[in-house]
Amino acid sequence: MREKNIYKMRVENCIGTIIDVHKIISESPEYKGLIPQFEELRDLVEHLDMSLVQEEDVQRIEQATNSLLNELKDIFEEASLGLVYNKTMN
Repeated sequence: MREKNIYKMRVENCIGTIIDVHKIISESPEYKGLIPQFEELRDLVEHLDMSLVQEEDVQRIEQATNSLLNELKDIFEEASLGLVYNKTMN
């Protein structure tokens, strides 16, 4: 059970990070519509049956999140958006 709670926390952290990043870039009209979608995804995680989730599933979500953040890095640099967080979160 503890392991499944850790999985859920890791997935929630990925989604939360994506939401935080998109909040910064959402001031641009073409990105504004993404926030509600990610917030809905975050809410759906609450209803996941974590007994079905394996370490490999969480790793894929984390890898996908890292890939997305790597792609968004260019947007942040080009627009001089700065840091999402003032300190390292994890």
